[in-house]
Amino acid sequence: MKRHALEVRNIYRAPAGKQAREIFSTLARAGTVKVEKIISRGHRSPPGFWYDQNFDELVFLLRGAAVLRFAGRRRLIRLKAGDCLLIPAGARHRVEQTRPGRPTIWLIVKAGKITPGRRTEKL
Repeated sequence: MKRHALEVRNIYRAPAGKQAREIFSTLARAGTVKVEKIISRGHRSPPGFWYDQNFDELVFLLRGAAVLRFAGRRRLIRLKAGDCLLIPAGARHRVEQTRPGRPTIWLIVKAGKITPGRRTEKL
């Protein structure tokens, strides 16, 4: 059996100071599954840009705050630290706002089809 090096990383680690762009880091891949960390500081989607992806995304907001807009929906989705959201493939969406000045840290699981677990709390 092949041995892999064990590496401990801190998911909350973010560079200090201003950052001109969002920072994307791939933490792991397996087949069609990709786990990604994103660090935003006041970033938003460019005007007129919409994400329109052919895979499901399970989004965990670990730190900070964000506002998402989905095409065809009037209500904005506001996320705060500890929130998670399953975005199905083909759901056109954009990031309207992330908290300026402090890091907003996202953990994203991208996969072909994600089946949601049982909901245990009402929103």
